[in-house]
Amino acid sequence: MRRIAVVTSGGDAPGMNAAVNAVYRMGVELGVEVLGVKRGYDGLIEGDIVPISVGDLEESMQEGGTFLGTARCAAFENEGAQLAAIANLNAMDMDGLIVIGGSGSQKGTFALHCHGYPVVGVASTVDNDLYGTDISIGVDTALNTIISSLDRIRTTAESHRRAFLVQVMGRDYGYLALMSGIASAAEVIVTPEFEMEPEEVARELHLAYERGKRYAIAVIADGARNNVEKIAAYMRERQHELDFELRVTILGHVQRGGAPTVYDRYLAARLGSSAVRALADGKTGMLVGWRYNGVALIPLEEVVSKRKELSPGLWRLGQMLAR
Repeated sequence: MRRIAVVTSGGDAPGMNAAVNAVYRMGVELGVEVLGVKRGYDGLIEGDIVPISVGDLEESMQEGGTFLGTARCAAFENEGAQLAAIANLNAMDMDGLIVIGGSGSQKGTFALHCHGYPVVGVASTVDNDLYGTDISIGVDTALNTIISSLDRIRTTAESHRRAFLVQVMGRDYGYLALMSGIASAAEVIVTPEFEMEPEEVARELHLAYERGKRYAIAVIADGARNNVEKIAAYMRERQHELDFELRVTILGHVQRGGAPTVYDRYLAARLGSSAVRALADGKTGMLVGWRYNGVALIPLEEVVSKRKELSPGLWRLGQMLAR
């Protein structure tokens, strides 16, 4: 193996730059030239593959986002786009590709593997919804951002005797909502896996008031069937029945931003460097993830075909802490 490419794909996640840095440094260690693909799979289809400089790495490693750029690329679902990407890699004498990204990106990685191209994925998504890995690059930073926001919301909620409905990211996997709800002892946690009807949320907020609380916080995943919008609409129609003044906060893309935490930088270093070793050892068609406090290689076929489940035990813990 003499020359490889690395691409950051899909939604950006804090720690992606640190992962690219680890890929590059391990490449130097093994005598492998590492080039970068600009703008995710879009750049791969267009052949936008460029050298990486030490200056790029030194200026970006501690920053969020990705200096290579990224994109969600629906076109890459098509076989023609996949074959064009492989043709571009072959034209530049690439011996393999490392894809840093989440669930959608790793479907693309698996497609390239099925075409016979040497690929390795690196788990990176703030949603933490990739099957086979306990945690992904970006998750710890996102959780810390959410908790910091909830702490600030709690201050104003208590001062004004308010209830806040706070929406967090996660799409169809409620990990961020569940973990941030547990860590903040939120009165209500709503996820796609553990749904609550609007009237149930209203009842829990009322019980919090009866227990003597001067505020209440509900953490709600954006992918829940009963999301913030639906629950807020239900409660506003019954404002006169509520014990608290109601407010809504949607955290949005602030959860993706900011410098990566120490843990995300460490995780990126471990996963990125291990991806290069896996490629060099011929262990392709794998996702480099984190299991049982160590690096693990998970077949991409499993990653794209199986669904990650939230722990009911953690859900019950969240309910207990709320009381």
